[in-house]
Amino acid sequence: MFWAMLHLTLAAGGVLLLGVLAVRVGVEAARFGRAVGEGSERIGRAAEELEHSAARLAREAPRR
Repeated sequence: MFWAMLHLTLAAGGVLLLGVLAVRVGVEAARFGRAVGEGSERIGRAAEELEHSAARLAREAPRR
């Protein structure tokens, strides 16, 4: 009987550990998704600024 209870306790502990790790993975995945979204927004803004600067520079360049 002792061995059966030990195995049951270890199995329950393993399932609990897997559950905790799954929650941690989910939280980190959500955080990573937010970071990727923020990074892509920053890249988009930088690309727009580059386009505006290039257009302004092209207008101000001397014509030959």
